[in-house]
Amino acid sequence: MFHWKKLGLIFEPAGRADWLKSHAWVPTPDDLGDGYFRVYFAGRNSNNLSQVGAFTINVEKPNEILDFSVEPIVQLGDLGLFDDSAVIPSCIVTDGGCKRLFYIGWMQGKRVPFYAMIGTATSRDNGKTFQKTSPAPYFSRSDIDPYFMAASYVLKDSSDYKMWYTTNTAWRETSGETLPKYHIKFAHSSDGEQWIREGRVSIDFLSNDEYAISRPWVLKEDGLYRMWYSFRGKTYRIGYAESEDGVSWERMDDASGIDISNSGFDSEMIEYAAVVQHNGQHFMFYNGNNFGADGIGLAIEE
Repeated sequence: MFHWKKLGLIFEPAGRADWLKSHAWVPTPDDLGDGYFRVYFAGRNSNNLSQVGAFTINVEKPNEILDFSVEPIVQLGDLGLFDDSAVIPSCIVTDGGCKRLFYIGWMQGKRVPFYAMIGTATSRDNGKTFQKTSPAPYFSRSDIDPYFMAASYVLKDSSDYKMWYTTNTAWRETSGETLPKYHIKFAHSSDGEQWIREGRVSIDFLSNDEYAISRPWVLKEDGLYRMWYSFRGKTYRIGYAESEDGVSWERMDDASGIDISNSGFDSEMIEYAAVVQHNGQHFMFYNGNNFGADGIGLAIEE
């Protein structure tokens, strides 16, 4: 079981830039070495539309924010494209001199609140700038995933690539709200481009009270796959699971070792964990109340 010491908010979005009025949600760290991480996130503007920004931090000096992006790094798509209302980072894969950012693109709906797809953008200057690979989704709807796909995590694993991704199973109307019901599935690829989706569910609902399981983040350590994810009934919590093959998982939510605080920015909900390693120790970036409205927190493994 993990045990975490919370270090509090390490990044607060309000007032930092014209494009960033609130929120720094879904923190997505990229390891730069020597304890430095470039942390990508989605920030909301005055129209409540999200774009991707970033900052650099040394986890040994978490109160020093370096190299903040005064302009969004990945911007909204043109009107009518799949990402015209939100661009939200999910994970980064480094392959040679190229970094590929997997992101969630949102567009607003009418009978349902939104549609989500997976998009990608690439960088060849070590993550300073990104170019979208296509105006169309990287992952689109299919017979396997007929509603929408959202947060994904991609791992280059020996001779193949593995992906765990959020996918919606249905929309439901509850107490005047139209809510999605989504969990986490698995896909694999030999080259990181052509993916095989077979409908394999990695993390499923434990009860009818759960309706959202999202944002997988996976580490492979000593041959064991470890996944952190968010799950919710009334509000989000951070879950944890383990797997020997990356396909079949055992939920061990009590072992996540982290929960809401008695007060403060994460006193009502806690979600969107991203766990990294430095000097043999784990660090967790995460969000709190109202989906990261106040910013990004950091916790260190004890």
